[in-house]
Amino acid sequence: MAKTTKTQRPKKKSSSSIKKKTSNSSKTSSLIRLNKAIAESGVCSRRKADELIENGQVMVNGKKVYELGIRVDPQKDKILVDGKLISAKGKNVYYAFHKPKNVVTTMDDPIGRPTVGDYIKTKERLFPVGRLDWDTEGLLLMTNDGKFAQSVAHPKKEVVKTYMAKLDNHVDATKLKKLLTGVTIIGGRVSAKSVDIVKYGSSKKYEWVKICITEGKNRQVRKMFEKIGYDVLKLKRVAIGGLRLGQLKKGEAKKLTPADIEKIFKQRVEPTPVKTLMKKASAMKKTPNRRKKETRSSKRRSSK
Repeated sequence: MAKTTKTQRPKKKSSSSIKKKTSNSSKTSSLIRLNKAIAESGVCSRRKADELIENGQVMVNGKKVYELGIRVDPQKDKILVDGKLISAKGKNVYYAFHKPKNVVTTMDDPIGRPTVGDYIKTKERLFPVGRLDWDTEGLLLMTNDGKFAQSVAHPKKEVVKTYMAKLDNHVDATKLKKLLTGVTIIGGRVSAKSVDIVKYGSSKKYEWVKICITEGKNRQVRKMFEKIGYDVLKLKRVAIGGLRLGQLKKGEAKKLTPADIEKIFKQRVEPTPVKTLMKKASAMKKTPNRRKKETRSSKRRSSK
């Protein structure tokens, strides 16, 4: 007679063990990197947060932290940056600001120079996305969203920044062409996505060049033109991606809509054809005085 064996039902997990597992997994999922927590609170970007951590300017639960990879719970851990308690992530806000010349792209300055923080007062703690030099004006984004700032500023994302540069002399297209192929400056080799000679403003003595880049090295546009023999007399950023400065006045800011933010990541720049550049430069070499002389000589020939 064959023996029958009883099959044992799997034991049900106790409710206490289930709760424990759920609790542990939720605890793990709530932990994020310290630099992300700082960026999401609106203090600064992730890259800047890393600098603050390395410099010993960040404390977590009463202890200074130097380790970049540490994870924290923004809802429970007490995080101080430069002695100030940061709050957990709130609502993200985004602003376009027309930075005037002779203003520092920081929220405060230890030696008392004017800063972009002097112009924008909000309940959220904002920080600038990237930077514009002291003597450069134009479009600057301000936000409390670290992830957004990283997406706009990082070269790998290739968000195009468009500048208008007023040069100290007439443009030689053969020199300008080098900006498209690339030049070496302090910080590495850089190139323009597009360059174009344009009429801008009322000056007839100087020429303007529209230049589009995706990197953001220190004083990059000025150094690029310096490399090919030009000094930049005036520099203005007129667009970031498809978002344009438009009629925004110096020192003014406006809150961006979701449609505005979408424009930033949508624009694609077509490379400038070298032949077009050469032809335009040749045409613009004819100054008003030279054109007058040509007109007079043609009249004399016709009268004969």
